[in-house]
Amino acid sequence: MIVTLRKLVPADAAELLNLQHRLDEESSFMLLEPDERQTGIQQVEEMIGSFADAETSILIGAETDGRLAGYLSVRGGSVRRNRHSAYIVIGILEQYQGMGIGSGLFKEMENWAKETGIVRLELTVMVHNERALALYSKNGFEIEGTKKKSLQVNGEWVDEYYMCRIFSS
Repeated sequence: MIVTLRKLVPADAAELLNLQHRLDEESSFMLLEPDERQTGIQQVEEMIGSFADAETSILIGAETDGRLAGYLSVRGGSVRRNRHSAYIVIGILEQYQGMGIGSGLFKEMENWAKETGIVRLELTVMVHNERALALYSKNGFEIEGTKKKSLQVNGEWVDEYYMCRIFSS
């Protein structure tokens, strides 16, 4: 299996939206439930464009067999006091998990972050998402704290960990 990691462009909007809908369907670890995503292709095109226009943000796709298998978004701060910090979201289709795509996306992100001057990367993850916790820990992220009753999934309260990775500046 050949995986291509690349910066997404507005022409990828339909494929990214399809990927996001598939992730919403197959994973309870993503924020949105299957019927909640209300964005259309034009909105996704605009969102991808906003990532491209922002110095401290990037949207990276993982493509295999001519289709997106996963993505990683990094949304950086926009003012002087927080432009060193960025929040990440990652999603990889279940059938492609455990094949190194997550590690590849994180390596691309790390290289970009260092070039961009990002010092702090942060994310939240459900405390029971063991696969994601292993990926994040392997890539230098540490738990900073617990966000109690952060989400309600299938009628149950779910805590999330705040995690971060700090690069020396």
